[in-house]
Amino acid sequence: MGLIKAALGSAIGALGDQFKDYFVCDALPTDVLAVKGRKKGNGGSDNIITTGSKIAVATGQCMLIVEQGKVVDICGEPGEYTYDASTEPSLFGGKGLAGNIKDVFANIGKRFTFGGDEPNDQRIYYVNTKEIVGNKYGTPSPVPFRVVDKNAGLDMDIDIRCFGEYSYRITNPILFYTNICGNMADEYSREEIDSQLKTELLTALQPALAKISEMGIRYSALPAHAAEIAQALNEQLSNQWRDLRGIEIVAFGVSSVSASEEDEATIKQMQRNAAYKDPTLAAANLAGAQAQAMMDAAKNAGGAAIGFMGMNAAQGTGGLNANALYQAGAAAAPAAQPAAGSWTCACGTVNTGKFCSACGKPKPAGLTCPSCGAALDAANPPKFCPECGKPLK
Repeated sequence: MGLIKAALGSAIGALGDQFKDYFVCDALPTDVLAVKGRKKGNGGSDNIITTGSKIAVATGQCMLIVEQGKVVDICGEPGEYTYDASTEPSLFGGKGLAGNIKDVFANIGKRFTFGGDEPNDQRIYYVNTKEIVGNKYGTPSPVPFRVVDKNAGLDMDIDIRCFGEYSYRITNPILFYTNICGNMADEYSREEIDSQLKTELLTALQPALAKISEMGIRYSALPAHAAEIAQALNEQLSNQWRDLRGIEIVAFGVSSVSASEEDEATIKQMQRNAAYKDPTLAAANLAGAQAQAMMDAAKNAGGAAIGFMGMNAAQGTGGLNANALYQAGAAAAPAAQPAAGSWTCACGTVNTGKFCSACGKPKPAGLTCPSCGAALDAANPPKFCPECGKPLK
């Protein structure tokens, strides 16, 4: 019992003369996931498919032939097909469907015997294989998210809330029909499964976000990494969605994500403190604080003197001094390297021109070390200066 591709472009009005029955499915709306095929033309029972009947499959649909409640053939390629009860199942998979359709069919479907005898019940179902968009989600309670910032030495768990939309596609119609909507009377709408999918999605969101946080992505940058989240969710939901229902997530969008005010304040404080590891930045912050304190003290005519005395006392008892921090930052800064082609005058000034900028003496003739000014053998130039040991180019 298989399908044979019919000639394209034949008129529907002439089907009564060429085919015994004609099965078709109108355009499937986005809120309908599966629908039972309807017979047009010669009348008779919708649950009997006679040999020679014609079946139409449109883009974004996958047609299933079901006998006695079991899937016996499948077609996901758009076109017109003739039903022949004397052939083996054709299994036209089509693009966009899972690659293991044939393996699933072998495990779930039914092989036929030849002969062409009509069984008691045969039906045609159409499954929507378009991307089902506009599925809203939102975390009813905060979910944990690990924040890692190596620059600040930060590694902590916070609670975040996120909201957005996701889309999915039915990639294995056999599994979807067998385990979800088998033998429906008329149609199966998305609202019948949306609540279950949303609950399972939110359950899988926590381990999916854990994988994202391991990549060093900050929670505020989650909207820019929607593709990675969708991949992580597919990995978490592979057993419940892909392998059981034939559904896979196509896209996952994050419209907003936020942490509690307490967690955000903690993160900002630790990152700010980490910046002050640089003595120069710490000195600038201290100088700014001291300047602000002096302005505040000057505004209070009665307590200005006491305020200045308190500042001096704090510095005298071990308080930080901005000048000391600036000096520490300068000492920690790498020493400036002499420019290429420079030379050192006898007075100690490093120059790049032909005359010393400090004493006016001309550049010594011959080869000299650009670091210490020592004379070098121009005939046999060394690789290192014999006086200071610096490498020579």
